Amino acid sequence: MYEKVIKRVMDFLLALAALIVLSPLFLVLIIVGSVQMKGKVFFVQPRPGKNERIFKLIKFSSMTQEKDAHGNLLPDEKRLTKYGKFLRATSLDELPELINILVGDMSVVGPRPQLVRDMVFMTPEQRRRHSVMPGLTGLAQVNGRNNISWEKKFEYDLEYIDSGITFAKDIKIILQTVGKAFAREDVVRDGTVSDLDFGDYLLEKGEISKEEYNLCQQEAKELLEV
Repeated sequence: MYEKVIKRVMDFLLALAALIVLSPLFLVLIIVGSVQMKGKVFFVQPRPGKNERIFKLIKFSSMTQEKDAHGNLLPDEKRLTKYGKFLRATSLDELPELINILVGDMSVVGPRPQLVRDMVFMTPEQRRRHSVMPGLTGLAQVNGRNNISWEKKFEYDLEYIDSGITFAKDIKIILQTVGKAFAREDVVRDGTVSDLDFGDYLLEKGEISKEEYNLCQQEAKELLEV
């Protein structure tokens, strides 16, 4: 009953209440972001949701769109501004995802929605994480977040699903997330600005060939063009 009915009602009410309470902060971040990010306040990106339905995830922009002489985006560390670092450190860049929760694309608690180009590199077992609604936070986020391996993240995602989705478990994860946010823990992997995509991670470890990598990247591109 909780997973099928109550969880969605709770998600809606929590997201609505949070948007109302945090609306002054939301407005301030929109105004400041419009200046710091030169008008590009929001970052919208396709992500796989429940049953791998693609939806548009909304975040506050933390990186500029600066490009090199050839029209390619500069490396993340050159596009990440001080303001962007502040947003990421405080997790305020995630605030607009409350809108995703409100409209039913996401849940408050669930596996974090990864990139489409990450999904295509997952095994069938790892892709079971998409059998439930993706979340603003999840079991992996309170157990290392970006400071654990990709494989460990997926293990936590499946543990959340397979051990049973309950009200008590979700409340515990929400409270732990609040503590992590205030402590600013595990926002990025130690020594990095942003983590490697899953495919790049597998290629770097030698677990897939360059040919397999290119085929999966092409699959991701085709999925985004549908």
